[in-house]
Formats: sequence, structure tokens, C-alpha cells
Amino acid sequence: MAGTGARQESVAAINREITACRACPRLTEWREQVAVEKRAAYADETYWGKPVPGFGDAEARLMVIGLAPAAHGANRTGRMFTGDRSGDWLYRALHRAGFANQPHATGRRDGLCMTDAYISAVVRCAPPDNKPTTDERNRCIDYLERELVAMPRIRVAVCLGTFAWDGLCRILRKREPASVTPKPKFGHGAEHPAGALHMIGSYHPSQQNTFTGRLTEPMLDSIFTRARELIGEAP
Repeated sequence: MAGTGARQESVAAINREITACRACPRLTEWREQVAVEKRAAYADETYWGKPVPGFGDAEARLMVIGLAPAAHGANRTGRMFTGDRSGDWLYRALHRAGFANQPHATGRRDGLCMTDAYISAVVRCAPPDNKPTTDERNRCIDYLERELVAMPRIRVAVCLGTFAWDGLCRILRKREPASVTPKPKFGHGAEHPAGALHMIGSYHPSQQNTFTGRLTEPMLDSIFTRARELIGEAP
């Protein structure tokens, strides 16, 4: 997915553009409202309240793609999957697989560093009821596509949930249609080689999945063990 332009834009430049975005009126209003009203447990904190940029190693070979920031997680902390239970599960698994230097993520100054992995999402603003509209997804997904172009070393994409899987397929269908034709079916542990990029599906580590046992920690570990096998040992 390497860029074809004369000048490849940087991940940092994309992130600056993401954090300044106000393209979706409903999402802008919602994320800012949540940042003012807050959850009682975080009443003394200053919420991020802006679109959330990607996070991790800009030279990564693994990209983890989520749905959107959580209202009182990344919308509060300003970092993907940070400050909520989904992130607790994700970063523990990434740490066990050697992609993160610590198993916890509480805020942007907690010392967390990623090695060979980058965390992104299809939508960058916290949506009401965790449900972006189709138009909101279509406006936002360009950022994910540009990240993939800006990060030509990416070899494996772990898609957390159907929304992320479908979003990545949408990007690939535009750029490399034969690689996702017919469209691969999502499932936990599903794999699909899409040209130079290898897709892996995982149930999202949402409370709905982890509290019910639909997703267990060994199941999530198996996803990142497989990702490690595909990209090889840490550089």
C-alpha cells in the first residue's frame, strides 16, 4: 500500500489534521458535550474532547484497527484505547505479545510505548451509542487509508470487530479490488491475504464481549501470537 505520489506524507502530519477535524457536526457536538458534562468518576479531569489520532510506532509492521474512540476512554485521554476496559484488554494482550512495553494504559503520560505496532480506527470521534452513521464513516475513513499509505511497512492488520473489518475491505476494494473480491467473511481468527497486507479478524474487546465470555484473554492472545508469526520476530 505504498504511496505513489512524489512526496509521502508523514504520520505526524496526518495526526495533526485528525485532531483539528470538524467535518461531522453530530460527532463534533457529541464529543464536546461529553467533554463538558463528563462522567462523575472523572469530574476533576480535563477531557481531550477532540478527534483521536493514531498511536504507536510509525515504522510498524502491525496495525490494529478499532471502531471509534470511547466517550469516556480515548475521548477523555486523547489516546486510542486508553482509559477504558477495552483498552485494558487490548494492551495486556499487546504486552504479552511483545508489542507494548507495559500492560496498562491510563493516559498520554503513562510511559506506554509501542514497538512494531500502531493503533488506529475507522472513525476518530466518539459517536453516540458507539454507532457512527454511514456518512460519518465515509468522511473519516480517508484518514485510515492515508495512514496505510504513509506506513508502507505494515504487513498485518488486526481488525477488532466487523466494523473495522468492513472498513478495511472498503479501502482495499478501492485500491486493490481483486484482493477483497469476493469480500472475505469476518470472524474471530479469520484470515485473508489481501495483496501485501494480511488481514486478521478479532472480536472487539468490548465489555459486551468480554463480560459474556464471547472473547477471552487466551482468544485475544491467539490473535497477536498469529500476528507475530506472520511478521516475524521484533526488529
